[in-house]
Amino acid sequence: MPRRGVNQVPFNFGGGELVFILVIVLIVFGAGKLPDVLGQLGKGVKTFREEAAGENKPAASTATTDQPKQS
Repeated sequence: MPRRGVNQVPFNFGGGELVFILVIVLIVFGAGKLPDVLGQLGKGVKTFREEAAGENKPAASTATTDQPKQS
């Protein structure tokens, strides 16, 4: 039973666990592809944070109407 007033961290990794995960990632993706994979992951996280921060902002209207232009 958890103690009262103590926040539990869902992923409480130590140094050994992080090294193990890094080794598995290197085996799966290889050393050559690792920078590309991490770059894409970083871009995804950045996009997610931008979208989450802009959640309260009204969306910019990019939709166009189907009405023909009058000349």
